[in-house]
Amino acid sequence: MRAPHVNHICIAGCLTQDPVLRKVPSGASAGDFRLAADDSYTDKEGKTVGQTCFLTVKTWGKTADLVHQYVSKGDPVLVEGVLAYETWESKTGEKRSRLFVRSHRVHFLKPRPAGSEPIPAAENLPAESAAATGATAAAGTGDEDVMPF
Repeated sequence: MRAPHVNHICIAGCLTQDPVLRKVPSGASAGDFRLAADDSYTDKEGKTVGQTCFLTVKTWGKTADLVHQYVSKGDPVLVEGVLAYETWESKTGEKRSRLFVRSHRVHFLKPRPAGSEPIPAAENLPAESAAATGATAAAGTGDEDVMPF
């Protein structure tokens, strides 16, 4: 019997920059943002050691629109999604790769001002994905340190 494969990530942190929103050729929204998630542990000497994990989160459709509208640098969010891997070639011909989070849901954790209207749920429909929206990343389309989207 084969062991089940599970690819699910749930991570909370703060945005390191304002989210970026783009429109793909099909007209759908595609967005991304950087997330900083802190962690700590106690070493052998009993000292608390902190470390920060930085991740890129990609959003699609309504989720991308809502994140762009309601979230900005420094705001806390909780992201549910899957880990994904992408590779591309830089302008100089170097092969590059990275892991990123393809979001299914983004929960806004910043308290709303008193009397403000509720924020719609930032959740992708299960069928909504890069393939469904026609979004593709063309290799080598950007600066070598900038990821294609």
